[in-house]
Amino acid sequence: MESTVTTKNNRRTNGKLKKRLSRIIIYTLLGLFAMVNVYPIIWMAINSFKSEQEFTVNQFGFPNEFILENYANAWEIANLGVLFKNSIFVCVTATLVTVIIGALASYFLARFKFRFNKIMYTFFIFGLLIPIHATLVPMFILMKNLGLLNTEITLLFPYVAFHLPITIFILTSFMKAFPKDIEESAIMDGAGIFRIFWSIILPMSRPAIATVVILNFIYNWNEFSFALVLINDPALQTLPLGLANFAGQFTTNYGAQMAGLTMSLVPIVIFYLFLEKEIVNGMTSGAVKG
Repeated sequence: MESTVTTKNNRRTNGKLKKRLSRIIIYTLLGLFAMVNVYPIIWMAINSFKSEQEFTVNQFGFPNEFILENYANAWEIANLGVLFKNSIFVCVTATLVTVIIGALASYFLARFKFRFNKIMYTFFIFGLLIPIHATLVPMFILMKNLGLLNTEITLLFPYVAFHLPITIFILTSFMKAFPKDIEESAIMDGAGIFRIFWSIILPMSRPAIATVVILNFIYNWNEFSFALVLINDPALQTLPLGLANFAGQFTTNYGAQMAGLTMSLVPIVIFYLFLEKEIVNGMTSGAVKG
């Protein structure tokens, strides 16, 4: 009996040691991965306080003197006030339109059975296979013929169109996991289709909606190609285009450029932290329990 008890205790001890070792390895790998991703941001923020001469000589160390003028120069040179306003308008509007249309389409594709359901869903998913940059020239010609070049709503059309596939894919997959009993109970209480969508489906889909909102907002905020091709008016340019003004033909003001990039990164970080809880809930819950 004693040998059996000893053997069981040894197995438990070995099992605990293996779990601890596996956790240490996993956390170490995750820590290294986080450092690799965070280091460029820290490097950019540190160099935003250096002069041009110091940046040329010492790119990887702390500045000898923190120069706050880089931020003032970046704001004036790139006209960041106008760029921030344009980017916020384009990103918020495009994200709202994409999520609203995508949520409605996903609701009908996920919760209703009709003749062309699978065909329509496949049609939207095929949009994920279209290379965005291959459509730059056709999009330019289309916008020119429609008279929409250099307008406030120019970028909304490609941003919404190219983000609907991934939005519908994520929301449809999430909504399909909902139990039918909830909708049947709502119908028994006299709720209509859109009341069910607004009061039941949308609140239950909040983690997935937070995910697609972040994906849409981050891409729209950083998008450069469509903005470069479709917008020429400096008063309508977004942040990526304005920050490109730091790169001159012969010289580049790296300190001001790093300061501008740091300021443009702040809204994205705040936006992500604001919705981080919803994303974690979506990843951990996976589906709604009936």
